[in-house]
Amino acid sequence: MKKTILFLLVLGWSLPLFAQLERKLENEDLPVDLIFHAPRHINLLTVEPLEKKSMHFAIMHTFGTLNGGIENLFGLDNGANIQFSFEFGLSEKLSLGFARSSRDKFYNLYGRYHLIQQTQNDRIPLSISLAGGAGVVSNPYQFLGPLERPDFNDRLAYSAQVMLARRFSPKISFQLSPMISYFVNPLEIYQIQGDQNLYVALGMSGKIKVTDRSSLTLQYIPNLNSDLRSNFGIGWDVEAGGHVFQMYFVTSQALNEQYLLAGGNGVPGEEFRLGFNVNRIFALGQKKRSY
Repeated sequence: MKKTILFLLVLGWSLPLFAQLERKLENEDLPVDLIFHAPRHINLLTVEPLEKKSMHFAIMHTFGTLNGGIENLFGLDNGANIQFSFEFGLSEKLSLGFARSSRDKFYNLYGRYHLIQQTQNDRIPLSISLAGGAGVVSNPYQFLGPLERPDFNDRLAYSAQVMLARRFSPKISFQLSPMISYFVNPLEIYQIQGDQNLYVALGMSGKIKVTDRSSLTLQYIPNLNSDLRSNFGIGWDVEAGGHVFQMYFVTSQALNEQYLLAGGNGVPGEEFRLGFNVNRIFALGQKKRSY
């Protein structure tokens, strides 16, 4: 009888411990959250997924080069390339987006699919996502004659990329993004520097967290099959009031993936441009995801 009572006491004491251990193991197998602050990092898309029925809205700007000096307010007087984008989470893994850039009045339809996500216990050591886009140049080119204007097919451009990312610590994250873009007909009237149909590059994104709500950010996109200068950017992300503000210096005025690879770049330090993004995620019919 004493042994039975002792056994029941030990069992009663042990069950909560087993339950706590089970919950701990389950929690450790949860996905790593917020590898980056937002679904966009400077110019590049990231592995950050959207929850189902949530929407990511981003306004992106890049201005003229800083070497214009104070007379042109360090590029702010030279006009901006502006992109608005809306991305909607169809599921926990799939999202579709729509964007419009002022450069060549470019409309872009894109999507992201998240294959796997890094887990807290490192059972899955990195996150892998896919992205692709199809866009069209809508500039009417009124200065050209009716027969000289490009037809619809010549205005098309496509992009694709694989995104592999890992949060190495609570402060350091890195993403590698093999990328391609394809222009059906890279005409001289387009605001790109390249004259190739196909461009191949390797996007690199880095984040170093400095405070609980801000990080130093880096971007490097070397071209692999052209003689165009590589893209370089350095910036600062700040979370504030449900928004993520991204301020940066970058060598290209391009904002969409197709033009990032074909648009050309200035010399880092000499031809930097000021840019900033505003990111906001809206929850539609569910609890809002906080940054």
